[in-house]
Amino acid sequence: MNRQRFSRRAILAALGSSAVAGGLTVFGDRVAASSAMPVSATGHWLADPPLKHQAGPAQPPAPGTGAHGGHGRAGMVGEVDHAANGFDPDQILTDFDYGKQSKLPDGQTLREYTIVAQNKMIQVAPGISYPAWTYNGRVPGPTIRCVEGDRIRITFINGSDHPHSIHFHGEHAAQMDGVDPIKPGGTFVYEFTAEPFGLHLYHCHVLPLASHIAKGLYGAFIVDPREGYKNKADREYVMVMNAFDLDFDGVNEIYAVNSIPFHYDKHPIQFKVGELVRIFLVNILEYDQINSFHLHANFFRYYPTGTSLTHTEFTDTIILGQGQRGILELRYKHPGKFLFHAHKTEFAELGWVGQFEVAA
Repeated sequence: MNRQRFSRRAILAALGSSAVAGGLTVFGDRVAASSAMPVSATGHWLADPPLKHQAGPAQPPAPGTGAHGGHGRAGMVGEVDHAANGFDPDQILTDFDYGKQSKLPDGQTLREYTIVAQNKMIQVAPGISYPAWTYNGRVPGPTIRCVEGDRIRITFINGSDHPHSIHFHGEHAAQMDGVDPIKPGGTFVYEFTAEPFGLHLYHCHVLPLASHIAKGLYGAFIVDPREGYKNKADREYVMVMNAFDLDFDGVNEIYAVNSIPFHYDKHPIQFKVGELVRIFLVNILEYDQINSFHLHANFFRYYPTGTSLTHTEFTDTIILGQGQRGILELRYKHPGKFLFHAHKTEFAELGWVGQFEVAA
């Protein structure tokens, strides 16, 4: 088979202004996209990727039409089947898992969770299915949330056909560090006291580490300060910056927040003028050295790792390496639609872009 491979740079260069993957479209050369592509057990395409030029000159949309009201940004044709995926990016924003709560004899709060590793085909763009490795059937995995000093007990079940584990960022005993693989069908209980407070993450730590993370085994881990935050938020959102390497060559082709490219551009996140918005932002991007977050027409207070109640920056752009994370707090003074996106602009053109829709 004369196998065609995805290349983000070739896509951007050959197609003029944006990217295509399945239902992703460009304003430039037209692109035809097929239905979901079958993938072998080893992670290789069983058919050529659906990236083909149609004959004929480029037909850019008329002003004020097409995606994003004629702003000239990349877009996505069609919708991902979130019901089939079993998770929705809008729900992930605010889906905090506080666990099953009880009290230990000494009065310490115990929170219990169950996390299952599963192989699962998920749709990452219209017409593009991807053989993900998931925690609880979703990418990113559940957002675990607790309070500083809580006792955390996580029952991990490896329901997949590969060895996996869960490595938590934070402080805990060596045997709870999640570097030892749990065999398929195996179970392990991770237990520790949640500290320090802040925004952390968890991910599989089995080799090859890059593959286990890139295929979806990660999630956010929020430890709220015992005394609470200085400012009471009106809205809280979790944003996990990630990407997908569609042809398993170590280069990502689509980028996103909470897995689905362009989702928050097509479906803006809504709140009101003057409301305090707190964003828990995690970068778990594999295969790229850095990621970033840029906010339009506003600035935000930034708390790196969330381990201090005093912000260190008042800015509109931050740069994060893999595993870095932080808490953003912002308010809008004016109504309207405002972009947020990676300021690694290629990432934005390939899906890592969204909008806040601020009502008066």
